[in-house]
Amino acid sequence: MKYYILVVLAVLFWSGNFIFGRYISSDIHPLELSLYRWLFVLLLLSPYIILRYKNLWTQFKNHYIVLTLQSILGISGFNTFLYYGLQTTTATNALLINSSIPIIIIVFSAIILRKHVTKIQLTGIVLSTLGVIYLVLKGNISNISQFEFTKGDFWIILACFDWALYTVLLKYKPKDLNAFEFFGLTTFIGSIVLLSVFIISPQHFTLDFIEKKEVFLSLAYIVIFPSILSFYFWNISTEKLSANTTGQFAHLMPIFGAVLAYYILGEVLHPYHFVGIVLIGLGIYLSTFFKKKNR
Repeated sequence: MKYYILVVLAVLFWSGNFIFGRYISSDIHPLELSLYRWLFVLLLLSPYIILRYKNLWTQFKNHYIVLTLQSILGISGFNTFLYYGLQTTTATNALLINSSIPIIIIVFSAIILRKHVTKIQLTGIVLSTLGVIYLVLKGNISNISQFEFTKGDFWIILACFDWALYTVLLKYKPKDLNAFEFFGLTTFIGSIVLLSVFIISPQHFTLDFIEKKEVFLSLAYIVIFPSILSFYFWNISTEKLSANTTGQFAHLMPIFGAVLAYYILGEVLHPYHFVGIVLIGLGIYLSTFFKKKNR
């Protein structure tokens, strides 16, 4: 049960990442936000990285290909793509597209890990996906006519494929790295990649965001909760539960997003929220817990 709680917390904190990322999207360039986010995380992790540098260096030499790939996917790529997408797409579109992650994870798991999906798991996945769609459409199928795909939507789609592949490849995490060592090492590698991309881009280093209270506070939240805590919780839970299982909890994101919007932005909760919550909850139960009772 411990790891289920951890993965729920990871998704909760990531839901806030969507809200705050969208909130400050007009005040800071996506590449800047991603770079500063991970540089601050790296700064906080540096004492631990220095203490464990011998094992980290040894593991990198032995597994540099998989570690570099996971760093690029999990640290450098996903959130950068997400922040680019949130500049031009709506939160509604982003949530709808994000609901595809569990399905993409299952496809990648079947191809890469040869994982078999049972009928009851598939039923649960369909129910959860329907719950997300019901939430996003606000309980009215006619609202689908209001959706217009933008350039930002394609960035979100790329982010979804990126994260699904990262989650599946966690299966190949070096066994001699614990979850926090793995996070520290991939943060270090991913930050170097981001910095390299930033240097060759037209962007310039500025600290203007410090003068903007909303940007500074949003960045502080993003560094601590969606970065350090969520990544650690997700990595360790995926290792213990499997990519297919943790992937289903991504469907909780629109629920948490609605609740956070209620408390932070003063938005109203409607009956369709609760219908969507029931469908998503039932879907997660069928795709994770129910199958365990019927082995």
